[in-house]
Amino acid sequence: DIDCNQKVKFPLLWKTAKILKADYIVTGHYSRIKKTRKKHELLRAKDEGKDQSYFLCQLSQQQLSKTLFPIGELNKPEVRRIAAENALITADKKDSQGLCFIGKVRLPDFLQQKLKSKKGVIVEVPADIGHYQVAIPEFKEKVDELAYYAQKPQYHIADGKIVGEHQGAHYFTKGQRKGLDVGGTKEPLFVIDTDVDENVIYTGQGKAHPGLYRRTLFVTDEELHWVRTDMALKIDETMSVMARIRYRQPLQKATLYKIDGGLYVDFEDKQSAITEGQFVAWYIGDELIGSGVIS
Repeated sequence: DIDCNQKVKFPLLWKTAKILKADYIVTGHYSRIKKTRKKHELLRAKDEGKDQSYFLCQLSQQQLSKTLFPIGELNKPEVRRIAAENALITADKKDSQGLCFIGKVRLPDFLQQKLKSKKGVIVEVPADIGHYQVAIPEFKEKVDELAYYAQKPQYHIADGKIVGEHQGAHYFTKGQRKGLDVGGTKEPLFVIDTDVDENVIYTGQGKAHPGLYRRTLFVTDEELHWVRTDMALKIDETMSVMARIRYRQPLQKATLYKIDGGLYVDFEDKQSAITEGQFVAWYIGDELIGSGVIS
């Protein structure tokens, strides 16, 4: 949805708005915009349970300057009441989280339609392997510490045991439990990593498996986006923020560290299923000020 908003929906809406000579684009996103003469603040919705600001984290100041989010000040029951009072067909429509312009289809089903299946193995990695028992080194510089904690373990089939088969590693993501179809374990298996090149899925037992957790992530300069360009960090600058790595995740305390080549997001607490290619977004108060693709 983030890429769809940035690359498809908003560019097409803005193109159409220009043709129609419209002043603004109006969408039904649960978010808010506070406009001043010099800046436009992207804010969380009043209804925190429905807040969609995360999906808008790649929008620019120019896009925000021509956009309105009228339901961001309302909660969902109020929106449904207003829709019912105006006899809108969407008044009783179920909430949807459909994929961008592809209709009513689940993501796994869509991927199976578009990507060929390829049988591979599922490996269970025990929680006590050497990856998780290494003594933490002493760090001379903060950047060395950040680089250490941002590293993800590199797994091999020999690190565990083969417990099943799958139809394609590209169908799975970190933290996923459903769809593995492997029984006989004390606790449910969760995906801790996927190797698409070798078509191997690595799993661990239980939500507390150490392979699910990391404290730090990195965003390259090429994938770094500041909604508030006036607040962009310079090299060696830091910023205390609240951040999230997925939709509806409660905001987490974190510190941004800007270095040459990118930016580290260092969380106060370890985060579950930090996934390369997905987005991290950071806030100060209610305002979303920046985001980036996890490296």
